[in-house]
Amino acid sequence: MLPISGLMCRRSIVFNISLLGAGHFCSDFYANFLPALLPFVMIKLGMSLTLSGMLVMVYSVISSVLQPFAGYLIDKYGYAWLILITTPVSAVFICSAGLADSKITLFLLVGLAGLGASIFHPLAASLMGKVVTPETKGRAMSVFVFGGNVGCAVAPAIILYCLALSGTSSLIFLIIPGLFVTWASYLAGLHKIDIRPVVKCGQDETAPQGEQWYKSRGLILLNIVMALRSWMQVALITFLPVALTRLGQSTVVIASMLTVFMLSGAIGALLGGWVGDKIGRKAGFIGSLVVCLPITYLFLLDMSPSLLGYVLLAVSGAMLQSTAPTSVVWAQELIPGNAAMASGMMLGLAFGLGGVGAAITGTLGDHIGLEAALLWSVLSIVGAIVLAVAIPQPGQRKAKLNPLTVKASKLD
Repeated sequence: MLPISGLMCRRSIVFNISLLGAGHFCSDFYANFLPALLPFVMIKLGMSLTLSGMLVMVYSVISSVLQPFAGYLIDKYGYAWLILITTPVSAVFICSAGLADSKITLFLLVGLAGLGASIFHPLAASLMGKVVTPETKGRAMSVFVFGGNVGCAVAPAIILYCLALSGTSSLIFLIIPGLFVTWASYLAGLHKIDIRPVVKCGQDETAPQGEQWYKSRGLILLNIVMALRSWMQVALITFLPVALTRLGQSTVVIASMLTVFMLSGAIGALLGGWVGDKIGRKAGFIGSLVVCLPITYLFLLDMSPSLLGYVLLAVSGAMLQSTAPTSVVWAQELIPGNAAMASGMMLGLAFGLGGVGAAITGTLGDHIGLEAALLWSVLSIVGAIVLAVAIPQPGQRKAKLNPLTVKASKLD
């Protein structure tokens, strides 16, 4: 039986993990506002498709691509107190976007909401690494990613319900969950955690901690691998509804298949980190992609709403997303001195680059047909598997180069 102090410590850890997962739920919930809100603001403000596309691009660049830069500043200066600002910023500005009375105001509100998301992800992922033990980082990151995936999955349904009920003014009430989670974070003291790299005794505080990110071959390869993996994920989310519409499927079928893909991804994320803790980051990551490859290909051969089709789609979503928590922890272990920046690369930059790949799929679809283009896009998973093999196992490089380790082994 655990002593009282140990039991309280474990409860505190579980609470902090749950709290950061809830924060990620809120952050990604607000991040997925725009797709459901866009048709309403387009009509209200008379926006063209081109201008609407630019609005989505602005949000994507600010919320995703800027994450590594936000992570770099967090690693350098700490700024844990920003955890009390990021979610309210995203909540207030994106929930107010429906009330914008001009295009400039709309772009400003959406951009500020994206800024909150770009800071939250690397900061919260870095905090997660501080509130758990090294042996449970993968499982904790799974909870974190799971929360975000569920937030993304439920956002469109909740937003559309509110819009149908009372119009854009009702979205203001959706700020409340974000404020509640922020208040809980304040009570838990998350803003007081020192997230700067630990400086060993006798070491200059200005010295770099571990391998610098731009010199880490493993980190660069992992970014490319995650971009290739995100290519398939973004392509499916973007073009599966279009492909199913062309195949004559109903709106109900399209919505159900997209929901199955996203919710199974959330479950996969919950399991992925646990598997990585048990069998190793590299083995768990590559294993998920190896399973995903034939399953995704088989689904895309037919894309029918049969029981088998739903099962294949669910497994594909789960395997694709199960790599997300593992990639974050793996990246943090490759460059422990830049944990927040590494998290921003995995959670933001790689997903943004995956969007570029999805654009290639769309262009290819204009020439050879969308179904064929999606099938060819499966090659991105093949490329991800091949490159992942070349990434060093966390700790592998350090063990080989540490002279104390080598000397001790010789003495033995």
